[in-house]
Amino acid sequence: MKNIAVIGAGTMGNGIAHVFAQKGFKVQLIDAQATALEKAMATIEKNLDRQIAKQTITAEDKASTLANIRTYATIEEGVVHADIVIEAATENSEIKKKIFSSLDEHTKPDCILATNTSSISIGQLAAVTKRPSLVIGMHFMNPVPIMKLVEIINGAATASTVTDTIVALTKTIDKIPCVVKDAPGFIANRILIPMINEAIYAFSEGISDAATIDQIMKLGMAHPMGPLQLADYIGLDVCKNIMTIMEEGFNNSKYAPCPLLVDMVEAGKLGIKTGEGFYKY
Repeated sequence: MKNIAVIGAGTMGNGIAHVFAQKGFKVQLIDAQATALEKAMATIEKNLDRQIAKQTITAEDKASTLANIRTYATIEEGVVHADIVIEAATENSEIKKKIFSSLDEHTKPDCILATNTSSISIGQLAAVTKRPSLVIGMHFMNPVPIMKLVEIINGAATASTVTDTIVALTKTIDKIPCVVKDAPGFIANRILIPMINEAIYAFSEGISDAATIDQIMKLGMAHPMGPLQLADYIGLDVCKNIMTIMEEGFNNSKYAPCPLLVDMVEAGKLGIKTGEGFYKY
């Protein structure tokens, strides 16, 4: 596996492109928006400069990493030679299904199709392709260049050889693979997002202010970031979407998003990306 195509040049997509390119892979970064591709390349360069400042890489490493990335505006152009495609588009099942259908049409027959989804069923995405055995989840953590975990999610039809390949590939980029089965929210978000939701309930009920809730979790449970600050970092819209996916997937109201979370999303207070969530930025 030498050619890696990444669909989506947002926060996760540019991070995934960064780590693979830094390890010598040829990366095709694909996004329909030219501005998104420009922003992604600027972000990657900025993050590489931080690594140089910390003396973890050299200027030559930066140059070779950037040289390993090519940008494309269409799936058709970008995935022709890909050995694996990692989809990192927005967390919307219909958008992802359209992408997987297109990938199935335009990639090599033996190309593995992976998704960076944090909650959507691998089986749903595999079902729109003619190669369900080659579809798998690769859930990276944010920020991708720093976080070690990659949650590997097997769909019901995922071939064991594909899982083995992805586990090995994950290790080559100095990440730690953890293999789980397909279920709403998988493991990471099945535990994390309800915790965030409960923190939002505590805040909405006036039990304490946001800073205190976060401080309690940082000092008492050794979390590096409090749940409300983390929610702002993830995006409150993303948190809400994951809760809704789990509520519907498990048919269980305990996963319903807190009404305050719903209200904040409707008001456009999505966290860091809009300048305001539980904190102002």
